[in-house]
Amino acid sequence: MKPAPLDYAAPTSLTEAVTLLSDGDRDCIVIAGGQSLMPMLNMRLARPDLLVDLSRIADLDYIRDDGATLAIGAMTTKRAVEHSAVVAERQPLLHAATCLVGHPQIRNRGTVGGSLAHADPAAEYPAVAVATDSEMRVLGPAGERRIGAADFFVGYLTTALAPGEVIVEVIVPVLGAGTGWGLAEFSRRHGDFAIAGAAVTVELDSDRCCSQVRIVLFGVAATPVRLAQVEDLLRGEAPEGDFYRRAGEAVSEALDQPLSDVQASADYRRHLAGVLSRRGLAEAVGRAAERAGRSRP
Repeated sequence: MKPAPLDYAAPTSLTEAVTLLSDGDRDCIVIAGGQSLMPMLNMRLARPDLLVDLSRIADLDYIRDDGATLAIGAMTTKRAVEHSAVVAERQPLLHAATCLVGHPQIRNRGTVGGSLAHADPAAEYPAVAVATDSEMRVLGPAGERRIGAADFFVGYLTTALAPGEVIVEVIVPVLGAGTGWGLAEFSRRHGDFAIAGAAVTVELDSDRCCSQVRIVLFGVAATPVRLAQVEDLLRGEAPEGDFYRRAGEAVSEALDQPLSDVQASADYRRHLAGVLSRRGLAEAVGRAAERAGRSRP
């Protein structure tokens, strides 16, 4: 099957793109790398009147180290992120998540901004954005604004982008010197979307107790799920003894109405959420200890 008839535009500036997307008389969709949108167009799950291609707009493809944050242009490919020494060193959680996306051919086309704007709940990038408190810098008819990841993903394949707005840049805080990270996911085959996954960050205090914990699940609900109540439960705890078992059980209990579909039942996703969170926590604690120059607990 091929896309339904549509008009195509390839603006050469953001101003032109915003003007095209602000046409209230037509259903407009942005295409960046096409990783997710092209299959939807071919299956006619998406039938826009106008396809706005951002690939000819200059200066949207970059990775810049701004000290406390990394600034990543919206049209930067995942392959560029994967091969960036700056990302690998300064934000290894994002780097690890990128390596799990599809296959090299997919990462060659898919873009950072496109993945976040598409907001697939089984994708790694939305969860990592929430786990790292990333921000999306967007431009629209009303000007420029920033949207925090916690407020950006509002529903299944739905974001807080207003009509006519496009992501220009993603601002990702770098990982703190004493912060460890973990990423665990389960899929049927290598490169498939995750049936469930967990992105975790942990900081340890001088007593080797968890001073900060962040747990974000993906693939289990319509949007990434941050489990603040479990984080509060684990904060101040020493990661030893039955810590990981209790953490996994708390995650499973806290997950409210996980997705049930042809890939997995709600009960199976609940089970996976607990197991994967436990694994992610163990990885994060180990790395936190190593990064802080202490032995593994």
